[in-house]
Amino acid sequence: MTVVPLAIAVDPRYCRWRHQFSLFISHDPWFRPMAIQAARKYPNLAEYYQKNATKFWDNFYKRHKNKFFKDRHYLEKDWGQYFSDDANSANVKVLLEVGCGAGNTIFPLIAAYPELYVQACDISPHAIALVKSHAEFKEDRVNAFLCDVTVDNLLERINPSSVDVITLPDGYVLLRDYAIGDFAQVKLENKNQMISEGFYVRGDGTCSFYFSEDFLSTLFFQAGFNTVDISTYCKQIKNSHKNITMDRKR
Repeated sequence: MTVVPLAIAVDPRYCRWRHQFSLFISHDPWFRPMAIQAARKYPNLAEYYQKNATKFWDNFYKRHKNKFFKDRHYLEKDWGQYFSDDANSANVKVLLEVGCGAGNTIFPLIAAYPELYVQACDISPHAIALVKSHAEFKEDRVNAFLCDVTVDNLLERINPSSVDVITLPDGYVLLRDYAIGDFAQVKLENKNQMISEGFYVRGDGTCSFYFSEDFLSTLFFQAGFNTVDISTYCKQIKNSHKNITMDRKR
């Protein structure tokens, strides 16, 4: 089997934003004790959430299992050209997903693209266990392993040829995450849970970053990448039960 590294999906949980965070007081009563306790032990809150990211995300997957996120079938439409098979090639395309969670990206893709092989890692042991216990998990299609790419050596876990995608001219980094102005960001900001510009902490200790197109393109340019395509997907979702309209932006 010839392996052709193709793409990397990067989860912004792994980006260590180097900001000096000041103490904030959330309007969420459950959240206040955790924030105050963190501030007492870590004058810089960034350090607290970085050191405890594994714990918070593992608790998240322990609690929600694979029920929180929906399967991402839309990736077949949005990024299908990166995964589709070349009928004239015997090469296997390899996807490295950083921050695979419970497998909501993995399993729709391997079902749609029979020749795709996925290297998948996450910082949460419970997330990796959920991937391996999935009914569609097959070792000849998916290699799921525990790894924090900000501190661990990825080359110790996978074949170096699968990592060379970072430098190959025909490799791609694919990222889709929250955009500035998303409904979830507005809710967190209203609860005073912003700990840096664009960076927020939820009530369970997990964090999210909301990107602008300029910020994201500059981030990749500084890392040596050229932007092929960038766009913001906007969708309004109506919650009739709560009588609210949510502006979702990715």
